[in-house]
Amino acid sequence: MSQQPPSFGRHAVAIVSDFPNAMRFRARSARSWPVPAAYARGDGRPVLILPGVFETWHYLRAVADALNAAGHPVFTVPGLGFNHRPIPESAGIAWRRILELDLRDVAIVAHSKGGLIGKHLLALEDVEHRVERVVAIATPFAGSRMAYYAVGRAVREFRPDNPVISRLVTAEDVNARIVSIAPRWDPHIPDGSTVPGGRNVTLPVVGHFRILLDPRLPQVVVDEVERELGT
Repeated sequence: MSQQPPSFGRHAVAIVSDFPNAMRFRARSARSWPVPAAYARGDGRPVLILPGVFETWHYLRAVADALNAAGHPVFTVPGLGFNHRPIPESAGIAWRRILELDLRDVAIVAHSKGGLIGKHLLALEDVEHRVERVVAIATPFAGSRMAYYAVGRAVREFRPDNPVISRLVTAEDVNARIVSIAPRWDPHIPDGSTVPGGRNVTLPVVGHFRILLDPRLPQVVVDEVERELGT
């Protein structure tokens, strides 16, 4: 039996309830801004962290720590700032960072908008085939109808009828290299984060930011970065 969509009231409550989780990450970034030196060390597949809109890499700190502990060198993209630029521009910044570091066989680990930047890289920027896969958490791959109610341009970019989103939806040839990890329900992306032809993983939590606090997430991401594609 299909699940009934939540009422407007329940939807609004879910968004408001998830907001403090976002603020926890913002406070964490203020307390511990520098990237740990140890992140550059490791013999595993290199990982590039791409946060969501108005976020910094600290939102993915627990995931980054787990990846580095598992032997993966982890890199951030300082040029993104708070990641408010258009997706194509942000993808260009991330691509230049990959070239600057001379990274190859890269796994991009991303949250929300970061996953769209990662897919843009796979589909358009990565002419040298340096990106091996994208592991995205709570990413609106088909856009989000909630963006129609947004005031800021940076969030309105996620409208399903945005030409950038439409182009990414049709770039199905790269979907097999995308892992989409999503909460059971995400009030910011009510239609879900499914990638047709990709690998789709669901964690039994509710919330666009709450999933980043789930203790199971870091190991799930490590497993997906290390898994053989196609298995």
